[in-house]
Amino acid sequence: MLEEGEESYNLELEVPVTNRPYPHHHRRKKVLAKDIPKGFLPIKVGQGEEQQKIVMPIVYLNHPLFSQLLKEAEEEYGFDQQGTIIIPCHVKDFRYVQGLIDKEKSSQHQHHVISCFRPSSRY
Repeated sequence: MLEEGEESYNLELEVPVTNRPYPHHHRRKKVLAKDIPKGFLPIKVGQGEEQQKIVMPIVYLNHPLFSQLLKEAEEEYGFDQQGTIIIPCHVKDFRYVQGLIDKEKSSQHQHHVISCFRPSSRY
């Protein structure tokens, strides 16, 4: 419910629901802006058929690993877009970075150097 002075947005997303026993068995669910929890932001990750809409915590925006992804996306593809933030790296690479951020938040480890746009041997 909106408070006085707050704006309403008509935003409809399909996001993977990942609380399944096998995370690779995603089903899609429509999410309206009113369904996005406070403190979260919808973004798009990937390119073409691989692209997924993800709802992520806003605190990621200030995290050095996420900032690095945004910087690399800007260097690789330019960053002249309006609307939803698009991170054009592979979804599995984004999920890897997301896992590092989540793990770091829970255990307070040091920052790792990560790149979505350079070859890696972490898989």
